[in-house]
Amino acid sequence: MEYGTILVRTIVLYAIIVFVFRVMGKREIGQLGIVDFVVSIMIAELAVISIEDPKTPMLQSLIPIFLLLIIQVSLAIVSLKSEKFREIVDNKPSVLIKNGKIDENEMKKQRYNFDDLLVQLREKDVAKVSDVEFAILEPSGKLSVIEKNKGNNKQRKNVLYPQLRLPLAIILDGKVQEDHLGKINKSEFWLRQELRKLGFKEIKKISFCTIDENGTFFVDLKDEK
Repeated sequence: MEYGTILVRTIVLYAIIVFVFRVMGKREIGQLGIVDFVVSIMIAELAVISIEDPKTPMLQSLIPIFLLLIIQVSLAIVSLKSEKFREIVDNKPSVLIKNGKIDENEMKKQRYNFDDLLVQLREKDVAKVSDVEFAILEPSGKLSVIEKNKGNNKQRKNVLYPQLRLPLAIILDGKVQEDHLGKINKSEFWLRQELRKLGFKEIKKISFCTIDENGTFFVDLKDEK
């Protein structure tokens, strides 16, 4: 009898967990942040407890699983609306190498040692730290590596914003990122003027906007119904 119960519970819990992760979204599968990782472990543990002990009512595992689903979806919705909350939950990316120089202080903050760094660089087929323009530790723990463009230094002297090696996000979710604008010594008034020249009159309608080293804007409008 217990074997039949275990079989049924395994099938039911499998279907429920697949449903739960589908509702949480593809991000949970492709990029596990700290919160996502904790939730995944808790759901797995609750499922195992229910399967291992057939005498325990299955509802005792299902209630916490669905509660975790509600919490996770709620956090995702709030994160979409609030950049500050997103930073608290997911943390910010950390720049470990900038312009070919390792930031030892940032590595200490992230408890990231040189062996970890070198291993991940080798996995990206990068042999020398000096060949790296930027190495960014993402909230998921993945290292994004951008190599230097050798022989492109002369071209970089003629760009508008040589301090920008990567496109800079200056509008997120309809909000101007003033601290980012400060990196290119520009004001919100300047930004509004430039966007009006491009035909964008209302910043609140812009979901995402970046500017690159050449002063080229990329603008994505919010979906309009």
